[in-house]
Amino acid sequence: MSGTAATPDNPKPQRSTPTGFEAAIAKEVKVAEFETTRRSPLGSLQHFLHGHPTMVPVLVLVLSVAVFGVLLGSRFFSAFTMTLILQQVTIVGIVGIAQTLIILTAGIDLSVGAIMVFSSVVMGQLAIHHGIPSPLAILAGLVVGSAFGFANGWLVARVKLPPFIVTLGTWSIFLAINFIYSANETIRAQDVQASAPLLGFFGESFRVGGAVLTYGAVFMVLLVAVFYYILNNTAWGRHVYAIGDDPDAARLSGIRVDRTLISVYAISGLVCALAGWALVGRLGSISPTSGAEANIQSITAVVIGGTSLFGGRGSVVGTLIGALIVGVFAMGLRIWGTDPQYTQLTVGALIILAVAADQWIRKVSA
Repeated sequence: MSGTAATPDNPKPQRSTPTGFEAAIAKEVKVAEFETTRRSPLGSLQHFLHGHPTMVPVLVLVLSVAVFGVLLGSRFFSAFTMTLILQQVTIVGIVGIAQTLIILTAGIDLSVGAIMVFSSVVMGQLAIHHGIPSPLAILAGLVVGSAFGFANGWLVARVKLPPFIVTLGTWSIFLAINFIYSANETIRAQDVQASAPLLGFFGESFRVGGAVLTYGAVFMVLLVAVFYYILNNTAWGRHVYAIGDDPDAARLSGIRVDRTLISVYAISGLVCALAGWALVGRLGSISPTSGAEANIQSITAVVIGGTSLFGGRGSVVGTLIGALIVGVFAMGLRIWGTDPQYTQLTVGALIILAVAADQWIRKVSA
């Protein structure tokens, strides 16, 4: 580059006029910088939601509460009603955590409801019919749930079967085992309270002002907080997101994909077993036919909560919000006096809108 040399009389070298080549390069750089920073308002929103997928269900939840609050007044917008909604979504919220872990890896688990119910049946049968101490019976149920989840994970990770097919098959198998083991017998609430009151612990309630909370609802919120921390602040959590985003790239980066997948399914089974324990408290009794729709309800909460069915993006907090959205609509429409089928209609529309929003957000340019 040409220029005036530095001398004692002129210590700072004087830069000459840039050459034509240098001017062209500088112009290209400026144009490139301008084009990469220019973004439409819609594009900015798309980028924001791509980085914060939970914001969509948060806005939907706030808007739905506000609308029902205006339409129904104090009949809906009260501490008692809000906490009642929280109680009603407890089981779906806990099972939704298990489903979220699976869907984050780009899988799906249709057997979560069967695992939950059979775990509760094992706890009840051992504690009430076989005289096993309640803590050991609960531990046995948690082990069974983890083992069933491990079986799903092994078939997906080692045998390389599609998660949908695997869990569709194990759903049928686990239900059959459930009915055979329980002999289709329902354990009454009186027997649970008399022989194993610890099984019904999560159904017990306490008051905070005008609100009525159950220990099951509190446990659900704590479980969401624990898994939010694990997924966002541990190596295992980062591996789960990486596998869901691109399993081949994750494997090349040194992540043990198969081992992580098996652990995800096993932990999911454990969470389903915890949901089974909470289910006993919620219902009071133990029935082998309870929770039949838990698999569909959990997927609904996950999808409405902003977790992508394609894996790699989402949050357990979003799943809880998704469950609350369904609970708000169910409660609001019930108080309004509408046909229960309108709740199903609304939930179906929300699912379609949530998937459409996810597709749009995923198209964000890098």
